[in-house]
Amino acid sequence: MADDDSSAGLKAEEIAEVVREIRERVRARYPTGWAGSVALPDLLPVLRARDAAEAKVASIGTVNPRAPGVLNALIQASKKTAARLLGWHVREQVEFNRSMVNAIEAVLEALNENNRALSRLAAIGKAAAESDERLRAEFSERLAATERLLGNAREEARELKDIRSHWAEWRQEWEKKLSTNEVQFLRSIADLQAGFTHRATLMETNFRDLTKSQHKDFTLTLEQSALDLQKRLWADLEKVRLEFDRLIHAELRLVRQRAAVSPPEPAQAASAPAAGPAFDFMWFAERFRGSREYVRDKQKFYVPFFKECGLVADLGCGRGEFLELMKEAGVEASGVDLSDECVALCRSEGLPVEKADLFAYLDALADSALDGIFLAQVVEHLPPERIPELIRLAAAKLAKGGLLAVETPNPECLAVFATHFLLDPSHTRPIPAGLLNFYMEEAGFGKIEIHRLSPAVESMPALASLPDDFREAFFGGLDYAILGRRL
Repeated sequence: MADDDSSAGLKAEEIAEVVREIRERVRARYPTGWAGSVALPDLLPVLRARDAAEAKVASIGTVNPRAPGVLNALIQASKKTAARLLGWHVREQVEFNRSMVNAIEAVLEALNENNRALSRLAAIGKAAAESDERLRAEFSERLAATERLLGNAREEARELKDIRSHWAEWRQEWEKKLSTNEVQFLRSIADLQAGFTHRATLMETNFRDLTKSQHKDFTLTLEQSALDLQKRLWADLEKVRLEFDRLIHAELRLVRQRAAVSPPEPAQAASAPAAGPAFDFMWFAERFRGSREYVRDKQKFYVPFFKECGLVADLGCGRGEFLELMKEAGVEASGVDLSDECVALCRSEGLPVEKADLFAYLDALADSALDGIFLAQVVEHLPPERIPELIRLAAAKLAKGGLLAVETPNPECLAVFATHFLLDPSHTRPIPAGLLNFYMEEAGFGKIEIHRLSPAVESMPALASLPDDFREAFFGGLDYAILGRRL
């Protein structure tokens, strides 16, 4: 505790010593009191006046503080803006004020120097009277100069007072303008708010109108869609009705044809193929081979090959689809079939068809009498040993360059045995394309072409899941057509 007191006493003594040194320096720089018999002027009031003037100069352009708030922020910002805007007007005055402060400071310095000189002279004055008089005269002159400077300072003070009075007027005018601007600003805000409300109302009205229009369009579209669906429904029903009418008409026509068919002719030569089991062949063909329109579409493939032929024979013509295509293409063609129903049906359509065994029919023709021979789904009904004989006989009856076209199930397609071939009990055995090609080459045919027809994937969509190369190799076309020209 004693140590703390001693250290505090030492610090106080040090501070007192420092203060004493500062006072001595200040007295040496700003001497006061008496210099001998001469009283030195007290310059502290002038020093304070200089400090006050410097403070006023420094405060020019500043803004008086106010209570915080939005209004205060707007007012302070406006004042700062006004101060910046008026800077050009008061700049010269500020410079002048600063010059006056500098002048006063110079006078103060001169007076300090005078006091210091008087102090020095007081120490020496007693030694030289002339010097004292001269110094007094010089002092008087300097005093007069100082008075003149003080007079100028008073004049400048009066001017500063005038500026201050004008500044008060300017401030009142500025506050008035600020109030006017605030009113105008509030009015602008009110106008903007009214415009925004009006625009929001217009947007809401437009949105309602647009929604109403969209609802109306949706209702019209819905009604139109309902009408379109109704029209399509009636169209589909009309198609179904027409299809039923067509089927009924076809069945009635078959009944009439069967009633009009004459008793079967005596059996032909023993070499002809068997007539097959006793069943309704027309219904069998319709169900398992397809309708006449379906078969016609399939057999359009052959029309370009026979289009330039003169006389064509359709052996095993069936319902006459190929003969109709030849008639439409302007090619003379006739058909042969052992079925009484097929012959009667073709003749009722105006097609030249006769009932005969195809071997007997060809044998009765003159050599080179035909330009084309067509056999569709026939050779698989013949005994295998008679197929080469049929090919040789066809080659003999065709003219040079004549076309032979044979269509038969494709045994390379495994789907044939699962769906088509075994459905017909009159089928004997399938004929591979390579074997039929060999028979045709042996009989003198050239330019032989083989075309795979009726892809199995069309009737059995499940095959689409198999790899492409595997499907093409084992489940390609259900039928194939082989075409060759007589050399």
